[in-house]
Amino acid sequence: MSSKLFMLICTAAAFSFFAFTKYAPADDNKSFGYIGTKACGMCHNKEKDGAQLKIWENSRHAKAYETLNSQEANKISNELYGKKAIEADECLVCHASGFDVDAALIGKKFKLEDGVQCESCHGPGSEYKSLKIMKDREQSVANGLKIYSSEAEVEKFCITCHNEESPTYVAFNFKEMWQQISHYIPEKN
Repeated sequence: MSSKLFMLICTAAAFSFFAFTKYAPADDNKSFGYIGTKACGMCHNKEKDGAQLKIWENSRHAKAYETLNSQEANKISNELYGKKAIEADECLVCHASGFDVDAALIGKKFKLEDGVQCESCHGPGSEYKSLKIMKDREQSVANGLKIYSSEAEVEKFCITCHNEESPTYVAFNFKEMWQQISHYIPEKN
């Protein structure tokens, strides 16, 4: 398996796994919904604001689901799980945001085929997507936004998929890979 495909598989796995296991609603009576990268990108697309959408579009995360359609991925999945890679939860957990989410929590712009999306890392965006909430960090977090306090915390998240348990694992250099996907929101003057 090529190292590029492997890195894509592992990266996708890490983000998706974290999204499904770490984002419990702030209150048990409320569930956050997935809006999809296209919805996030409506505001996170301009260079002056950090061009996060462009960074994602040019990343392996954007192609994570697509890699599951390869002959190599299907061969591995069939051997391990007895089904195609796009049908195996064991693959989807690291290759597709929202694959196991209740359909009622999936927004109109969300597409599974978009792979490892913004919400894999930052939490389902239905409740923090409004500009009013996004301008208030505390409110955003209360409404499901995941914010990392350090690169060490990001790395810990990434290795939930980029690890030896992946059937296609290749050594994962976090600092090198982080440089390819890191993004920020510039300070406003």
